[in-house]
Amino acid sequence: MDLLFPKRCVSCGQIGSYLCPGCLKKIRFCQFQACPVCQRSSITGATHPRCQTKYSLDGLVSVSHFEGPVKAAIKKIKYKWVADLAEDLVGIILENLWKAKWLPQDEFIIVPVPLSPKRERWRGFNQSALLGKILAQRLELKFNGQILKKIKDTKPQVELSADERKKNLNGVFKVTAKDQVLGRSFLLVDDMVTTGSTLRNCASTLKRAGAGKVWALTLARSG
Repeated sequence: MDLLFPKRCVSCGQIGSYLCPGCLKKIRFCQFQACPVCQRSSITGATHPRCQTKYSLDGLVSVSHFEGPVKAAIKKIKYKWVADLAEDLVGIILENLWKAKWLPQDEFIIVPVPLSPKRERWRGFNQSALLGKILAQRLELKFNGQILKKIKDTKPQVELSADERKKNLNGVFKVTAKDQVLGRSFLLVDDMVTTGSTLRNCASTLKRAGAGKVWALTLARSG
């Protein structure tokens, strides 16, 4: 298949791989993490004590900025349906996660941010689930792609203002089995984060069902 349809770099078009060595060097990795509530600097991405609430995210780690080769790769997997690109993106995450001075804990269960059934049928897969499964395998963590569901179809978050994003996600997510959530810790996985509204709503849904810690990990961060 590679002979018939050779892989091309998603950024520059060079034949050989989805991300060529030259474009990999152009990726700008996050030097600093931010509190997922107030967006201000946080050394490891942990939520500031003054920002922490009963149902908030406990922390958020993003590996790179949403620009250049990473932006091209995320658009390729989401809108051109190149599912096998997920392996390369997970490689980028794992090779650079140490820069965030944070590593996932043993007890975390990886949960992908869910798509609506309509959106997943259209795309054929959930890119966050692809990333989450591979991450779970590489980190030897548990994966559960069914525990959190998106029960309403919503407008794409990228098209909305910050206030509209919050309203857009009210009552959208649901836990399918509370007995599998109670007292457990979860690592939400998504391709990118902009305002964090989606991740915060997912975390709130899990915590209202009895979850313990809820962190989030994304390949990219916008802004």
